Amino acid sequence: MSRNVLFLIIGALIVGVAVLGYSLYQEKKEPDGVQINIGPDGLKIKNK
Repeated sequence: MSRNVLFLIIGALIVGVAVLGYSLYQEKKEPDGVQINIGPDGLKIKNK
């Protein structure tokens, strides 16, 4: 019984780390689409 609980806890930790890693990857990834910047050099439009 205790061995099954240990495997369950390890599995839950692996899933948690995978979800956290995917979440951080999505946060760092630049979004697709068009980026418009307005600054001292004027208007810049980038197509991504």
